[in-house]
Amino acid sequence: MPRVHLRTAEVERVLCPPNMGTINLFDLACKGLMLEVRTGGGKTWYLRFTDARGKQRQHRIGDALFIPLKVARKLAREMQGRIALGEDPVAKAQTLRATPTFADFINDRYLPFIQGYKRSWKSDDSYLRTQLLPVLGKLHLDEITKQKVADFHNGMRAKGYALGTCNRCLVLLRYALNMAIRWEIDGITANPTLGCKLFDDPPTKERFLSQAEAQALHQAVRNSQNQMLQYIVPMLILTGARKREVLDAKWEDFDLERRQWRIPVTKLGRPRHVPVSDAVLELLALVPKNPAVPYVFANPRTGKPFVSIFYAWDTARTSAGLEEVRIHDLRHSFASFLVNAGRSLYEVQKLLGHTQIKTTQRYAHLSQQTLLDAANAANFSMGVPRNTTPDLWDSHTN
Repeated sequence: MPRVHLRTAEVERVLCPPNMGTINLFDLACKGLMLEVRTGGGKTWYLRFTDARGKQRQHRIGDALFIPLKVARKLAREMQGRIALGEDPVAKAQTLRATPTFADFINDRYLPFIQGYKRSWKSDDSYLRTQLLPVLGKLHLDEITKQKVADFHNGMRAKGYALGTCNRCLVLLRYALNMAIRWEIDGITANPTLGCKLFDDPPTKERFLSQAEAQALHQAVRNSQNQMLQYIVPMLILTGARKREVLDAKWEDFDLERRQWRIPVTKLGRPRHVPVSDAVLELLALVPKNPAVPYVFANPRTGKPFVSIFYAWDTARTSAGLEEVRIHDLRHSFASFLVNAGRSLYEVQKLLGHTQIKTTQRYAHLSQQTLLDAANAANFSMGVPRNTTPDLWDSHTN
């Protein structure tokens, strides 16, 4: 390993003998600076150093064709200073090379992971393919900065996407990057989405059926060409269950002696139990039963659950004059009926299968008539006669 006082002219002229493959020249003017010369004519600057464990390491500075001797010495000394402070440029370079792109991380680690436990993984996959990967996919994990996250989030809004969709993508990105940190993926130690606030997206106004509307809808579904709709819609209203929970229900899930319906897999991926009320019991007795078909509300033509009932539902709700009512509003209405009947939010929470009471708070509204009845009851308890005018109230209190 020749040690020479390198000069610019020598760096430009030096060649490697054909029979040697490479030669290494160490600069006496800068400790550790090495010039590698190859038989093909290529020349590269390296820095040799000893790391904190006493091992000899070699860090590539760059191509000598583009980096002159003076600059190579400056870079080498700067690196030596950082090494003295504990930095390992070789380890840093290895980390950079090992840091995957966001697309590689998603395809190689994240998607295979969530497919094993998350029921809604296809929804994640859709948001990733259509929104996140086209913008962030080519970036390495350490290149995803707070500014790039904010630009992505605001960019979706500028393109006209719903606020809820923008927020869903940000939450998904935050979760994916948190998993990368948990798995100690190279190149990421802090989540760049932290501090990026979700857009203020007020919840959609809940739609609740009145008793008259429920009756009109019941009559409409009885006239539907889809014969099973007359059982499916009442089941949704009477139990507050989700559409897919009802469509996929099997006879074996019902324990009629114990008056209990076990839903094997819910939105959260775990089972829950729904009490079978008298009305539900009567409804199930009316549903046509085929011993060869395990599903309660099966498509008569296939013997399997309906993939979609939208056309029949849309026809029925339009016929009842309820064009704006969604199927999920039947679940809201079930909760509304419970609250207006004086049931507690705790009971509503359990019947709907909510894990957090704050989710149930949206149903903590009472009908105007219920509030008036409560106010009148309070007045009457204070000795105020019913149908009292303000003048009489004043004279009564005086």
